[in-house]
Amino acid sequence: MRIATWNINSARTREGRVRDFLARADVDVLCLQETKCTDAQFPDFSDTGYAQLHHGDGSFNGVALLSRVGFDDGADAALTDFGQPGFDKDPDAPQVRECRALGAVCGGVEVWSLYVPNGREISDRHYTYKLDFLDALASYGGKAPRPLVLTGDFNIIPTDDDVWDPALFVGTTHASPRERAALRTLEDAGLTEATAPLRGRYSYWDYQAMRFPRGQGIRIDLQYCRGITPVGAPGAPGASGASADRTAPTVDVDERRGKGASDHAPVIVTYTPEPR
Repeated sequence: MRIATWNINSARTREGRVRDFLARADVDVLCLQETKCTDAQFPDFSDTGYAQLHHGDGSFNGVALLSRVGFDDGADAALTDFGQPGFDKDPDAPQVRECRALGAVCGGVEVWSLYVPNGREISDRHYTYKLDFLDALASYGGKAPRPLVLTGDFNIIPTDDDVWDPALFVGTTHASPRERAALRTLEDAGLTEATAPLRGRYSYWDYQAMRFPRGQGIRIDLQYCRGITPVGAPGAPGASGASADRTAPTVDVDERRGKGASDHAPVIVTYTPEPR
């Protein structure tokens, strides 16, 4: 099963890019984040052969799943609560659960599209919200009763190798020790970072300061799995030669090029069932 994750930064603005990607990328499931639309506004991709689910309220959030293997549970497919905490900048106001998580079972694999909170600044309540979000995700992932893949924009740079200049992120979000520890909590819960072979290859380049043509990016679009094996992981079965090039984890950097590109590129991982 080939699964891609892509922060699309407005599904309506980049509908054409999504269609082109589906036509050429040969993925079974595409997980989108930051769709920035309501469920009613989300584009209809049914003519592409992909079933779709969307969870959004029209704000800067919004997540979606497009699956050419369908959704095992049909009309009741959508999963939106893994224990996700709510948030409001006012601690005394109701803490609302934002549209940041959408899951479904696709071909026997539970797949989630996740837009992890940014964190803003280490002194901000949003930073604590981010850590709580990941803690709840690790708790959920550690109890998964079936093969599980967590994909999305995690808004965390896993290692210093995954940023063009680590010194720029000292004392800020995205590379703080507590955020990186939160990623390790996922691994402690029994999940594997399927995108680890991409260390040193970037998936996000800020629109400002000509970051993309200068190669000044970061790697924050990740996939974690449990109960299913990513091709290319140590000890995993895999292909050789040209076939290996297709199945190895990859960043589709071409999608960051050209007019109207998102500031993120799709990240694709191929999985194989674990022997029973």
